[in-house]
This record gives sequence, structure tokens and C-alpha cells, in this order.
Amino acid sequence: MRVKCVICDVINNLEDDLPLAKKLRNRPIHTYMCTPCQTRISENTDTRLATGKFRFFRTSSKLDEEF
Repeated sequence: MRVKCVICDVINNLEDDLPLAKKLRNRPIHTYMCTPCQTRISENTDTRLATGKFRFFRTSSKLDEEF
């Protein structure tokens, strides 16, 4: 399966049997991101988190769980 990175427009080939290929084929809302772009974004996110000025909301707060 041919896939195109949404950031850098590089075209890669995925095997048809991979779970990622099946997810991309069955759910068009999911997008593909190549490995270099994915590592670059994760490194930039980690550096922003390390500054302390960026709040990353992964889960709900404790106050939301009480109600």
C-alpha cells in the first residue's frame, strides 16, 4: 500500500498485512506520518514539556473524577 506523509509529502510503501495499513484503509480519518517526522515532533514536544511553560493534558484532572 502506498502512503504519503501528511507533513513532508514523502511517499512510502507499507505491506498490506500490517495493522497500520489496515487502519489507514478502513478509516480514512487516520493519517500517516513517516518515522523522521514522528520522532521530530515527539522530540519537540518533550523539549516544550521540559520548559515548564507548556501544560500537556493527557488525562482529566482529579477534580473532574470526583464529580
